[in-house]
Amino acid sequence: MSQTIIGPDSEVIMHFDLKLEDGSAADSTRVNNKPAKLVMGDGSLTPNFEACLLGLEKGQKKSFTLHAEEAFGKANPDNIHHMDRSRFGADIEIQEGAILAFSQPDGSEIPGIIRSVAGDSVTVDFNHPLVGQTVIFDVEIIDVKPAKREA
Repeated sequence: MSQTIIGPDSEVIMHFDLKLEDGSAADSTRVNNKPAKLVMGDGSLTPNFEACLLGLEKGQKKSFTLHAEEAFGKANPDNIHHMDRSRFGADIEIQEGAILAFSQPDGSEIPGIIRSVAGDSVTVDFNHPLVGQTVIFDVEIIDVKPAKREA
C-alpha cells in the first residue's frame, strides 16, 4: 500500500507549531491536542506555507524557516488606525499590547492590537500579529487524503 503524498488538492490533517526565531511559541495545534485540517488551496494557509507541505507524506515531520516576506509579509501602514476612546465600551480595559476583536461591516471580526493610548486617541494595528517576523513552521503530517471532488 503506497503512502499518500501531499499534492495541490490533498486534504491534510497535521499538527503544527509556529515559533519565532527566539524559540517562543506563536501558535500550536498541540496546546489543545487538536490537529489542523485543511484542503490545499482552500486559503487556510498562505501559498508559501502550502509550498512547504507539498511532497510530504503521512507520518513525516519537518521544520521550515520562513522569513517575514515568505510568512506574513511586512507591516502595512494602512492597517494602523487611530480611533477615539469613545468607540470602545466603557467596560473594556484598553492597554498596550492587548488584542481586541473588532466587528466588520459584514459581521465578521478582525483582531486588532492596541499599540498605544494617548489621552482619547487609541492606536490600533490590524496587521497580522506575526507580520514582519521570521517564523519556524514545524509540521507533523498525521493523514493525507485525496480531496473530495464535488460531482
